[in-house]
Amino acid sequence: MVRTSYRDRLTSPLPGPRELARILREGGFRGSTANADRIPVLRTGLPALEPGQASWTWIGHSSYLVRLGGATVLADPVWSRKIPGVPPRLTPPGLAWADLPPVDAVVISHDHYDHLDAPTIRRLPRHTPVLVGAGLGRWFRRRGFTEVVELDWWESAEVAGLRFDFAPAHHWSRRGPLDTCASLWGSWVLTAPDGTRTYHCGDSGYGHWFAEIGARYPGIEVAMMPIGAYDPRWFMRPVHMEPAEAVRAVADLGARRLASMHWGTFVLTREPVDEPLERLHKAWSASGRPDADLWALAVGETRTFRPGRSPGRSSPPAGA
Repeated sequence: MVRTSYRDRLTSPLPGPRELARILREGGFRGSTANADRIPVLRTGLPALEPGQASWTWIGHSSYLVRLGGATVLADPVWSRKIPGVPPRLTPPGLAWADLPPVDAVVISHDHYDHLDAPTIRRLPRHTPVLVGAGLGRWFRRRGFTEVVELDWWESAEVAGLRFDFAPAHHWSRRGPLDTCASLWGSWVLTAPDGTRTYHCGDSGYGHWFAEIGARYPGIEVAMMPIGAYDPRWFMRPVHMEPAEAVRAVADLGARRLASMHWGTFVLTREPVDEPLERLHKAWSASGRPDADLWALAVGETRTFRPGRSPGRSSPPAGA
C-alpha cells in the first residue's frame, strides 16, 4: 500500500495560522540584500580531475556537483533565475549548464521549490537516474524519467558504482496546497567503492538524527551543510539550522569537513544575505577545528582531494 502522508515523521509540528499571522505582523520574511556584493563568486569552470581524485563544486543554494568514485552526481540542482514565491537569485549558478559533464545520477532531498526546480529538471536527459524520497517518484515518472529510485529512510541503492543511502532530516515537504508531507524528505549519504563517503544534508533543523546518521555511516569526509534561512529563530529553528548548529551537526556526524550551502542565492528569510558566512567562520573558529576543514566555498568554487591526501582548491580562496 502506498502511503499518502509522512506527517508521523515530523520532528516538530508545522506552523499554523497563528504563527503565520505573527510573521506578517513582524514584517514578513525578507532580509536585507544591501551586502549582496559581498557574496563570493568564483565562476571559473570545472577543473579536470586526476585519477583517484574526488571533487565538490558549489553551484549555489543547496546545489552541488559531486564527482566521486568516477561518477558525477547532481544534488538538488537549481539553475533557474527565479523560483516561485521569492525574488530572483542574487548570484548566478556557479557552473554554466553547457559546461556540465555527463550526469550519472541526481539526488533530490525534498520537493520544496528551492530544492526541486522543474525548469532545471526538464533540461536533464530522461534516462538520467534520479534518486528521491518515498512518494516523490511519481513526479519524475510523469515527466518521462525512466530510472527513478524511491527510498525510505535508511534504505539504499547502487547507481553508477556508488552506494546511495537516504537518511532522515528534521524538515518537511510540500509542493502545493494539498500535498503537505505527501512525500518523504531526507538527506543523502554517498559512498564510493574505495570507501570515500560524503553527505548532503538537503534541508534540516538541528536535532538527534545527525548523531544516528554518523553512527550508521562512519567516516564521512565532506558534509554539505545548510547554514542560511534561519531568521526568525522562533519560526525557523525546527527546520533550518543557523551556522553554529551546522558546525555542531558536523561534529555529531563525525564528519571531517563542512562544505557550506543554502545561503547567498535566494532571499528566503530575514537575516542579511552575507550574515551566514560571517557567523559560520566565527562558529568554526570557536569549535577549535582546523581551518582547512571548513570549506566556506564561493559560488562556483571546487575543492578536490584524493583519499589519504590533503584537499586542494580550484584556485586561491575568493573571499571565502
